[in-house]
Amino acid sequence: MPSADSPTLAQPDTGIVGGNPAARTRCLKPLQYSGTLDHYEHMDLTPVSGREYKGLQVTDLLKADDQVMRDLAATISQRGVVFLRDQVVTPQEMKQFCLRLTDVAGCPESSGLHVHPLTEEGSELGDQVSVISSEKQKKGGGLTHQLSDVSRFASAGWHTDISFEPVPSDYAMLKIHTLPPTGGDTLWASGYEIYDKLSPSMRAYLETLTATHDARFFLEEAERLGNPIRKGIRGSPLNHGDQLQAVHPVIRTNPVTGWKSVYVNKGFTRRINGVTKDESDMLLHYLFNLVTQNHDAQVRFKWNKNDLAIWDNRSMFHCATYDYMEARTGDRVCSLGEAPYLDPASKSRREALAL
Repeated sequence: MPSADSPTLAQPDTGIVGGNPAARTRCLKPLQYSGTLDHYEHMDLTPVSGREYKGLQVTDLLKADDQVMRDLAATISQRGVVFLRDQVVTPQEMKQFCLRLTDVAGCPESSGLHVHPLTEEGSELGDQVSVISSEKQKKGGGLTHQLSDVSRFASAGWHTDISFEPVPSDYAMLKIHTLPPTGGDTLWASGYEIYDKLSPSMRAYLETLTATHDARFFLEEAERLGNPIRKGIRGSPLNHGDQLQAVHPVIRTNPVTGWKSVYVNKGFTRRINGVTKDESDMLLHYLFNLVTQNHDAQVRFKWNKNDLAIWDNRSMFHCATYDYMEARTGDRVCSLGEAPYLDPASKSRREALAL
């Protein structure tokens, strides 16, 4: 992996910034939606992102042909996040579904399901299922303990999953099966829309930069909890060991849509490379604020029991709302995509859709 001081990761003769030959996408052109999901009742939740389907079950999609799954992948990547109500699906079926979704969307052959570094050995649901539990957090544990405990500002929780890995997540799915009577909503924000808010000059500058994503605070968390970090392969041969650090382009291209997205997040991005610390802090503060303070780039979802969300981690940020006292628990599965890259020839969402 390049050092954190590397200003660029340009590939000669291609113009591509970032990526890794061992984890390149097989999606060589954007997926085109063919209409196989049109007969399901659905509605878009905002002009920018979010789509909710009614009557669509993950178990039915597991039996569908590859074109249906490709259409779903295209929809998730274009809308950022898709919501499916009242799902009758097991964690094992979620794992099967996520593997098939990432496969039809062109993930590298070396990519599979992620194993979180803090996942306990012998977890009852398996290494590739993360239990999102408010009860664990109350006891000082859980995957979001550090993110929720370091600030009194709820916006400190905005992140995209596992960007500290050399090969981070493409798709993630979360099913909430235990929830309070009210509260506990989740918000998502579109990295496509954040990119579209930048001036042309700022876009051009940010496209020359990389950032260091760092989760070494997990090492302290593991020691505090008495559970060793998972140092073995975590879903990709490039994700292993206890470095928990990666360098990615500040602007990345989503191969499924061909659109550019801002790719820095409060949870894990520590430094923009090739500039002074003061300049890095200023740029990150501005980009973080674009995510947290632009409600027109966000969609908020109120969960009901057994609802499920599937989102594209390459282009969406998310944040849970900790405004409840009762138990809130769910199961999350993350698939791994390609090593992040920027294709300068790719377009913004608004350019591509002529908005």
